[in-house]
Amino acid sequence: MSGRTTLRSAVVLTLTLTTAAAAGAQTAAATTPDRGYVEAVAQSAFGHVTSQSFGAEVGVTVRPQLQVFGSFGRIRDVATTEIGASAQTIAAALAQLQSGAVSYSVKEPATFFVGGVRYRIPTASTMLKPYVLGGLGIARVNKDVTFLIGGVDAASTLSQYVTLGSDVSGSESKVMFTLGAGVVWPAWRQLIVDLQYQYGRISTETAITVNRAGVGLGVRF
Repeated sequence: MSGRTTLRSAVVLTLTLTTAAAAGAQTAAATTPDRGYVEAVAQSAFGHVTSQSFGAEVGVTVRPQLQVFGSFGRIRDVATTEIGASAQTIAAALAQLQSGAVSYSVKEPATFFVGGVRYRIPTASTMLKPYVLGGLGIARVNKDVTFLIGGVDAASTLSQYVTLGSDVSGSESKVMFTLGAGVVWPAWRQLIVDLQYQYGRISTETAITVNRAGVGLGVRF
C-alpha cells in the first residue's frame, strides 16, 4: 500500500514540476522585451570587387510584425569596372610621357546611412524569426586612385603630365536603396544573432551595385 502511495506521490510531484516549468517558460517568453534591437554588423561585400563592410543597426517595433530601422556603415571597396578602366588609360598615358615605370591602385570606399522597414514573417517556429526589409538613404563614395612612378607616389607631380577628371578623383554623395532578407536567432536571453543578406544600389554617375552578406550580433530591448 505504501508503495502505491509513494508512486502516486512521485507522479503528482512530477506533473506539478512539469506544469510549473511550462508556466515559467511561458512567462519568460511573454516578458521577453520586443520594443526593438541594436546590433553590430559585419559583412562580406561583393560586386565587381570583394571587400568587407562594418556598421551598426538599430530598430524599433511599431507593430507586432513590423519594425523601422536605421543602419550606418562603411564598405571598404565598391570599385566599378569603369574606374579601373579609366585608371588604366591614365597609367598608359603616363608611361608614354616619362621614362619611369608606372603602376596604380584603385579603391572606392563608401560610407552609408539607410533607414527603412523590416517585416517579420510569421512562422510556427519560436526560435528562428525570418524577415524581409527595404530601405533608402545616402551613400558617400570616395574615388581613391593612386599612381606610382618608379615606385613613388606621384600625387605631387602628376599634374605635370595629366589632369585627373571626376571619373578617377573626388567623391560623390548619392541616393542608396537596399533590399534584403534574413533570420534572427534569439541565442540567449536578450542576445540575438542576425544572419542577413542585402542588395544595394548607389546612384552615382556610374551606378554601383553591391551585395552584402554577413551577421549581426546584438540585443533586444
